Amino acid sequence: MRASARKSSIALLSALLAGSLGALGARAVETNNPDLVNRKVLRVCSTPENLPYSNEKLEGFENRIAAIVAEELKLPVEYTWFPQAPGMIRKTLAAKRCDVILQTVQADEFTLNTNAYYRTTYALVYKKGSGLDGLRSFFDDRLKDKRVGIQAGVPAADQVAKAGLMPKAKPYLLQVDTRFFNPMKDMVADVRSGEIDVAVLWGPFAGYYAHQGGDDLTVAPILEEVPGTPKLDYRMTMGVRAGEVAWKHQLNDIIKKRQGDIDKVLLDYGVPLLDEDRHLITAARQ
Repeated sequence: MRASARKSSIALLSALLAGSLGALGARAVETNNPDLVNRKVLRVCSTPENLPYSNEKLEGFENRIAAIVAEELKLPVEYTWFPQAPGMIRKTLAAKRCDVILQTVQADEFTLNTNAYYRTTYALVYKKGSGLDGLRSFFDDRLKDKRVGIQAGVPAADQVAKAGLMPKAKPYLLQVDTRFFNPMKDMVADVRSGEIDVAVLWGPFAGYYAHQGGDDLTVAPILEEVPGTPKLDYRMTMGVRAGEVAWKHQLNDIIKKRQGDIDKVLLDYGVPLLDEDRHLITAARQ
């Protein structure tokens, strides 16, 4: 993948996670400007139909994490809903309609980021007992004659291509309005129906949708690093407006204090969690 295409894929990943179109690499500059945070309510920017992250019924893990933050602040939560689309940050956070986005890629250039409150990676989803048990890599010989589902343009696509799996791969859309289309859910359904043998999904989607229809699927986080391809794991942060340093530090204090509760929420939703040594976290940290 060319450098320009790689930057584009990472920007799209950020959009997929929270509707923000940040590219990795540049940090927002911290200043001493006074913040404009509403101190009477926790105003959260979020997407209205994007499980497992959030929805208007407050069924996502972002909704539960927002409730944890609000509990610490002793404030009610108020949402500003905006579809997963370009311009989310400009029309919500930057427009001062809300004060925090709960999903941004660390070092997003359009926001000031908190400390990471979790780290996750892409994962493989396949049927148990299908001859793929123990699969952890695209370079496993058992995949040579298999059909892989992949969203075009995501970082994992480079490894799929390098492993020679693209000729038989089934492409799925990446940047969509999840109120109307859900390619992540469709990919997992296609694994169950036999349309594809393996789905390659961003970890939170893999864990959530694989467990929606029973325990017949395996979710295998991809931990292998392949030289010459983009990394597949990312640290996730909360995002605030550039310059609102005091607000960022307040959120950092809450993350540190409630990390165990946040971990439990994420694990309940099947999110593959990694520690700083890229080992899987299987129980909430204390």
